[in-house]
Amino acid sequence: MKNTPSYRKFKPQQKRIEELEKSSPRFKRIYSEFQIMTQELWNLETAEGLCVPDDFLNAVKLQTSYLEDEIDDWLIEPPLEQEEG
Repeated sequence: MKNTPSYRKFKPQQKRIEELEKSSPRFKRIYSEFQIMTQELWNLETAEGLCVPDDFLNAVKLQTSYLEDEIDDWLIEPPLEQEEG
């Protein structure tokens, strides 16, 4: 029996993600692609009897990692302005 994938890395930032999805079509596309790629990677890695070349799996992992890094960049809140005094 397969477990569900734990691609919910960004679950704690869900409110911010929802805001970004509403305000940025680019972010929405990137986040959607990340979810699809993560699910596909999970399926490839857990499929029984499926022979997938390592270089293909590595390419999917690399692409997923790039998307994750870009999402991380979007989620970083701008630093608060410090008062000069």
